Amino acid sequence: MSVAPVREDFREILRLVPPGSRVLDVGCGEGALLELLGRENQVDARGMEISPHGVAACLARGLAVMQGDADRDLGEFATGAFDYAILSQTLQAVLRPRWVLGELLRIGGRAIVSFPNFAHWRVRLDLLLQGRMPLTGALPDPWWETSNIHLCTLRDFVELCAAMRLTIQACSALAQGKPARAIDASSGLENLRAEAALFVLTANPSTGADQT
Repeated sequence: MSVAPVREDFREILRLVPPGSRVLDVGCGEGALLELLGRENQVDARGMEISPHGVAACLARGLAVMQGDADRDLGEFATGAFDYAILSQTLQAVLRPRWVLGELLRIGGRAIVSFPNFAHWRVRLDLLLQGRMPLTGALPDPWWETSNIHLCTLRDFVELCAAMRLTIQACSALAQGKPARAIDASSGLENLRAEAALFVLTANPSTGADQT
């Protein structure tokens, strides 16, 4: 039986999260990241997933998971309940990304967020030459089937972090089949080069995260 390859963002998250941490994975799907973190880093890993199928798959793996909607149910978690709150390739699918980011940083000391970069050169080229919504490794579904409703670029996300008074502790570029690469999130060149990106965020201790 073949083993599915580990996603590039999962490998980077595994590197970033210290052993023994308390972790909440929001939009955990079938629990692949939760299982990886528990097995490799012995973290206290919990998940939230909106899909009943995903919840059932997590439970079948023996993982701690609750069914919930990130746009509504993050308020159920106590402030500071986790060391890390993770939103992996899910930000673009939520209805209230700004509110969700603020809740992640209320719940966890750090937030790890990854998303596809809509300013990637292949996306720009497809739009320019074909005049159609692009299909790439980070954006694999046609527009009529995708769950993505809030696509953004690296520059958009950096500006949102500034507006919310969040600190970007680290940023990595992601591409299918390649290791994560540390980048300057404010670089115009990386806004062009990065197929997807992963950010480590903290709230300003004096002001918290501005969700307004």
